[in-house]
This record gives sequence, structure tokens and C-alpha cells, in this order.
Amino acid sequence: MQSTSLHAALILDGNGRWATGQGLPRVAGHRAGAEAVRRLVRTAPELGVGILTLYAFSSDNWHRPPAEVTALLGLFIEYLRQETSACREHGIRLSVIGRRDRLPLALRGAIRAAERATRNGRRLWLRIAIDYSARDQILLAAEHLSAEVARRPLTRERFTTALGQVDGGHQPVPDVDLLVRTGGEQRLSDFLLWECAYAELFFLEKAWPDFGAEDLLHILAEYRRRDRRFGALGTRSIGEADAAG
Repeated sequence: MQSTSLHAALILDGNGRWATGQGLPRVAGHRAGAEAVRRLVRTAPELGVGILTLYAFSSDNWHRPPAEVTALLGLFIEYLRQETSACREHGIRLSVIGRRDRLPLALRGAIRAAERATRNGRRLWLRIAIDYSARDQILLAAEHLSAEVARRPLTRERFTTALGQVDGGHQPVPDVDLLVRTGGEQRLSDFLLWECAYAELFFLEKAWPDFGAEDLLHILAEYRRRDRRFGALGTRSIGEADAAG
């Protein structure tokens, strides 16, 4: 796989703890996290990332204090409205994955407008997961395919296509090449479970608001030194395989 098609996924963890540690309200950490997203989106294409999937709000996050949830949803609306023009100008396609029926009408409208305005972007595909649960998406895809299973065998490719269809009607997405989680935790938290089957995992102590271009550069360098064998035997690093064509 060429580096330009690399799919990176990030769990944006540690915003609230970052703010608390500085004596600030948790929402200040989420706002700082949005700035970190802006930095990442500017940097990622230059470093060979073609698809960027960000875990912004899980289905379990509804259990957080209502005031924090309301602030987060408002921040999503603000981000989408502010960044749509910049994304379109820089060739970035923006889409949202996850449930939409529980989102505020204003957020759903902002999502539709952003997706419509940026649909022709080819430089980077930015995917933001909001009200997202990988297990729920897998169940929906299985339900979607249940009527067809009796007529023809189910394959991984068909299931991947079904996942794309239940994910807001988006096209199938290549598997995740590398997954990064900030904030010190070391778990997937119901994020892209199907797509991360062979992802290279990176866990950082650093909170998400402190994540920058140098962190991504370091992670990509380490990623390209790893040997991705997909269950087979191999001795070359990713970088060596790319150099060999």
C-alpha cells in the first residue's frame, strides 16, 4: 500500500483531564482539543495520510453530565460551520459516521451542509465519529445483510460494504493502518473494531490538546519501521516495502 492511501484513526482522549489539570472547566479542554484537530488536519496530508478518522463522541458519552454533552454538541456545530469552507478550499472531504437520529437538528443540518460542500475533496478524507459505536454498526450491517445471506454466501468484502452503507451511506473505507489513542488509556473503546483488525496501535500518555505535528511525524516514522505481516511471514519493515514498490 502506498503511503498516500494510509488510513490513520485517532481516539481524542484526555481533553477533560487536561483542562482540570490546569484549573479550567472541562469544556475548555474540548475547545483546546478542537484546535488540535485543526492542526492535525493541516498536517496529515503533507505526511502521507489519505484518510483520517477521529473518534469525537462515542454512543456511551451520552452518559456524561448533560451540561458537558450540550457543550460538546455545540462545539461540533461550531467546528463544522467554521471549517467547511477551509476544507473545501484545501481539497478535504469531510463526513460524519455514527448515529444521527439522536443528534440535535442544528447539528444534523451542519453535518449535511459540510458533507455536501466538501464531497469533491480528494486531498484528505476527514471522517468524524459522533454518537458512534462499532458494535452497533456491526449489528446494523448484519441486519442489513440478513435477508441476503440465505441467497449467497457472506464475504468480508460484502460486510465491509454493508458497514459503509449503514455509516451514513458512505462508500466502503480501507482498513485502518494505524490507530493512535492519547490520554494514557490503552483500549479501543468500541471504535472501528472491524476496520482495526490489523491496525498498528500507538498509545500516548500525552493528552489530546497537546498533540501536534511532531507527534504525528514520530508515530508515522515508527509505523514505517514496523513489520506488518497480516498473519504471514515477513522480514521487511513498512518503509522498506514502500521503497521496493
